[in-house]
Amino acid sequence: MTSALYPTYPRADLSFKHGEGAWLTAENGDRYLDFSAGVAVLSLGHNHPHLVETLKRAADAPWHVSNLFRIPQAERLAERLCAATFADLVFFTNSGAEAVECAIKTTRKFHAVAGRPERYRLITFEGAFHGRTLATIAAGGNAKYLEGFGPPVEGFDQVPFGDYDAVEAAITPETAGLLLEPIQGEGGLRIFAPSFLARLRALCDARGLLLVLDEVQCGVGRTGKFLACEHAGVAPDIAALAKGLGGGFPLGACLATREAAKGMTIGAHGSTFGGNPLAAAVGGAVLDIVLADGFMARVARLGALLRQRLAELEDRYPSLIEEVRGEGLMFGLKMKIPNGDFAVAARAEGLLTVLAGDNVVRLVPPLVIDESDIAAAASRLSAACARLAAPAEKLGAA
Repeated sequence: MTSALYPTYPRADLSFKHGEGAWLTAENGDRYLDFSAGVAVLSLGHNHPHLVETLKRAADAPWHVSNLFRIPQAERLAERLCAATFADLVFFTNSGAEAVECAIKTTRKFHAVAGRPERYRLITFEGAFHGRTLATIAAGGNAKYLEGFGPPVEGFDQVPFGDYDAVEAAITPETAGLLLEPIQGEGGLRIFAPSFLARLRALCDARGLLLVLDEVQCGVGRTGKFLACEHAGVAPDIAALAKGLGGGFPLGACLATREAAKGMTIGAHGSTFGGNPLAAAVGGAVLDIVLADGFMARVARLGALLRQRLAELEDRYPSLIEEVRGEGLMFGLKMKIPNGDFAVAARAEGLLTVLAGDNVVRLVPPLVIDESDIAAAASRLSAACARLAAPAEKLGAA
């Protein structure tokens, strides 16, 4: 079938008519357990009653007024984000890429207003993914995303993943800060060690650099902490959020300390849609659930259970699964076979997953799953493994 959409996605021939919690019902009536969650976006799953009711109420008020006027919903959401994190100030965006763009601009402006405009470069890490704008693809440094779009935006110096010596060696008089994801999502669920993050924080403090964290995918409770960097006891100067913040509604945020954001004065940045009443109301509803007592402890507990089931799968199928990676409810299976083959087999068994770099299959379910959902996922993953292992076993027997 010919589509009027840009052909930039290899879309599965599958569409859905209903969702509830972690489950989706396809147009043909087949049910799928959604461990993709819209690429880690649906923090509260499908059709969450509190989000639905909030959106309905918000739709009866002005949807959009622009940032030329006060938006009380955005002010309240910003206050709650600051209370829950290191931040003093928030800029709202519509996406993760925009949030990272704002973080990059905030970092550069910090140095410029301090009389150091030459300090504009950010050190980033191989395997990173920071978005699809011209600046964020340059920050990520992935050749396939850069190809065909002209000279990469200047100002990014990549170093190997987790290489502290390389970070130190990359610092020049033009360095403004470090930009990294505490857990690389698109890069294959690779986790920076807590001790490494702590060393980076100390290095930034010693050298007058800003520590900028991209928590677009791993933030908002996904790892059992509101920000993934909390596992390391590290506070950044700037952080980007999105995905789970809106629970499916487009919403991103750049969080910063007052000091780091001192250059972001009137006219320094803007967004027509960012933080409009509708988006901010939904974001507030997400925080109502995620910041409730015990919610993130529950995510951590369910994450430990899911890790156990995935480890059992790794033990049973060592010819297919090389490694289990992750934290909280953000996991990746490093495969020994093409990850796309495994995703197709899982979908045939009624489980939706997401591909990632380094030949990884991501499992990023809604944070509201329960034990029965984990049992169902384990069963479907096991069936997918059996489906893929059978041909290999037959070949070996021959």
